[in-house]
Amino acid sequence: MTKKIKTKERILTTSLALFNGIGEPNVTTLLISDELDISPGNLYYHFKSKGDIVTVLFDRYEAEIGELLAVPEHVPISLEQISFFLHILFETVSRYRFLYQDLVNVLSRYDSIQSRFRKILNRKRQAFRVICGSLDTQGIARFAPNELNALCEQLTLTTCYWSSFDSLAKLNDRDATDPGRGVYQMLHLLLPYLAAEEREEVVLLSQDYL
Repeated sequence: MTKKIKTKERILTTSLALFNGIGEPNVTTLLISDELDISPGNLYYHFKSKGDIVTVLFDRYEAEIGELLAVPEHVPISLEQISFFLHILFETVSRYRFLYQDLVNVLSRYDSIQSRFRKILNRKRQAFRVICGSLDTQGIARFAPNELNALCEQLTLTTCYWSSFDSLAKLNDRDATDPGRGVYQMLHLLLPYLAAEEREEVVLLSQDYL
């Protein structure tokens, strides 16, 4: 039983590395088994198809990101906490970046995860609304209703497509990711809405991610 679990985990770990490194569409079950030095039959014993591997990896991503996005409402949230939240968010996205780097392609071929991914996007949007609402309540930032909607949409959009944008500069090395630059950009999206003192704090916080 232990050996069975170990082999299954090795398959998942290797598949994730390959998906992230060369793109999920370019990875076959044969490539995965070759990389692991196991027979295709051994891999098939644990996973009937590449789609099953993608689904299990998505299950794990969904669990990790879901826990992170459970931002409590009506609680004061500091700028430092927002910085830490973004840091963990981008690290999580980076860990499963194959989903984002080939987003439309992956979702179009795996119907089972399409609606689940849309729910995650909605949860991201709601998390940003809670965070910005906390800043507004504390007097740290001020948002007009139309500005808040547009900002939360932009924050959601940035987390969704940052991996693809970041990889454009590293087409020869998809493993050379830099989640910190994403955090830096996200913090700077907040700047125009902050009071002067808080704006200086965010500028200083963001420097740690360059």
